[in-house]
Amino acid sequence: MTTTNIIATANAALEAELAAAINNKTKPLGSLGRLEQLAAQIGLIQQTTQPQLRDPAIIVFAGDHGVVAEGISAFPQDVTWQMVENFLADGAAINVFARQNGIALHVVDAGVNHDFGLRDKLLNKKVAAGTRNFAKEPAMTAAQCQAAMRNGAELVAGLSGSVLGFGEMGIGNTTAAAAIMHKLTGIPVVDCVGAGTGLSSEGIRHKQAVIEAAVALHADVTQPADVLATFGGFEIATMVGAMLAAAERRMVLLIDGFIVTSALLVAARMQPAILDYCVFSHQSDESGHARMLQALHVKPVLQLDLRLGEGTGAALVYPMLQAAVNFLNQMATFSSAQVSEKSSG
Repeated sequence: MTTTNIIATANAALEAELAAAINNKTKPLGSLGRLEQLAAQIGLIQQTTQPQLRDPAIIVFAGDHGVVAEGISAFPQDVTWQMVENFLADGAAINVFARQNGIALHVVDAGVNHDFGLRDKLLNKKVAAGTRNFAKEPAMTAAQCQAAMRNGAELVAGLSGSVLGFGEMGIGNTTAAAAIMHKLTGIPVVDCVGAGTGLSSEGIRHKQAVIEAAVALHADVTQPADVLATFGGFEIATMVGAMLAAAERRMVLLIDGFIVTSALLVAARMQPAILDYCVFSHQSDESGHARMLQALHVKPVLQLDLRLGEGTGAALVYPMLQAAVNFLNQMATFSSAQVSEKSSG
């Protein structure tokens, strides 16, 4: 498997130039708050004081999970392929938000348990028709996991833009994400498990018990790639490969909610410098996401009580990136606008 080489964005000279450019705009110091941080981050990613956002895209990765056989979801597995059809018909929330913000949307079959046939708008990267049940055996082989990651890198190679958002669809994938979170952070399973698509409190307790039994069964699995293969989904593994490739190409990565962040957690354990390239769009209302963000030592831009997935948070945060880049490039300086600066007295 090709080794990814992600370079940290730290550059003291450029950081100073960006700070000076931001601070010299016609505003009190720091008054644009998080937008100033985003402007500096994007400038460092692109290694310029005049960053540009080009051809933004969001990829929605779809895959099915064998662990659904354990009764851990409020919805049947068929909903995965039915929602893929909804994406293809432009009927989902992500279609609306991506269209609203001028973001190209790509839908990928990474491993759905359904035969879609040849479809113009569906990218076929199916490794298998869903993973195996990790409550009984590893979700995928090491070879399948590597194939999925390669597929993700290939998807990124075909893109021309500077911004890539990540979304997902897969019944059962909050269970996979919670197991990955527990294994890679050590946070107790009870603090990783949530309602997913709408489980009752009894359903959540059952989901927790399934994960606890599974992590006991696979207690010797510790390395990030092995954790991904053992507990992940094909959509999560394909996302990991795409994230690593996108950061290597110095793209801005828009990270969505709980499941997408679990993929990023794996990628960050493999290549810590990837965090420099990530904008964490929002804090999901899914229990566990706040703790996962804390474990990564990152702060989300928005908090809208979302828990839909699909990349919706990534689409909604994109205008904030536009605002950050636009104020840096277009806003007057004190000298150009002939505005008096704050006195030093």
